[in-house]
Amino acid sequence: MPRTGTHAIRAALEPFLGPEDWQQEELMRRVRKPAAGAGGTPAWAPHGAPSATAFARGGSALVLQSAFVRNLYDRYVSLCATLHSGNAGYVGNETAWMKRTLDKMQRQTDAATFRRMVLIGPQAGILTASGRLGVDFIGRYEALQSAFAEICRRIGIPEQTLSVVNATAHAPSDTYYDDELRGLVTRFYRRDFEQFGYASELPV
Repeated sequence: MPRTGTHAIRAALEPFLGPEDWQQEELMRRVRKPAAGAGGTPAWAPHGAPSATAFARGGSALVLQSAFVRNLYDRYVSLCATLHSGNAGYVGNETAWMKRTLDKMQRQTDAATFRRMVLIGPQAGILTASGRLGVDFIGRYEALQSAFAEICRRIGIPEQTLSVVNATAHAPSDTYYDDELRGLVTRFYRRDFEQFGYASELPV
C-alpha cells in the first residue's frame, strides 16, 4: 500500500530473497516478473501494487499475504506531498492544493476508476475483494516496527529493524487541515475509517 512504509519493508526483506524469490519492484531500481494471473498475465494493479483480486488469482497458500494501512488524514498529507513533489507552488499552499487534488482527480475520471487508483484510492478498495479482505495480515503504519516484527516471526526470519526510506517532507498532518478539507477526506475515505477502525479525529 503506497505511503505506508513499503520501501522500508522491502529494504529489510531484500537480504533474505533467494534467486527463486521475486518482488514486483526492487526499490525503484528494476521490476521483477510477478506471479502470473489468469491466462498467464501478471496479476497486479496499477502503480505496481497487488489488488485483492490479484491475490485471489495468483496467490499461494505458502505465502504470507500482508499489507499495511495508515491513518487516512496522515496518509493523504503524505500522498499529496508525493504527488506535488515537483510543484514549486505547493509548499506554503498545501491546504489549497490538497483540496484541489481530490476535486481535480475526481473530475478527470469516473468515480469508480478513481477509487481504484492505488496511489490515492481508499485502502479498503484495494485490499478487499467481494467484501472480504484479500490478505492474511494487516499491520498499522502507526505501529510499523512491532507489526513488521510479527511478520518476521511468521515467515521465520530474525526481527529486522526498519530504516526510514522514501519518506516525504511535511509538517505534522493536523497543521494542514481546515474543516472543509477534513470533511472532503473523511467522506472520500469513509470506507477506510469503518473497515480499519480509524477514528475521525485528526492525528496529533
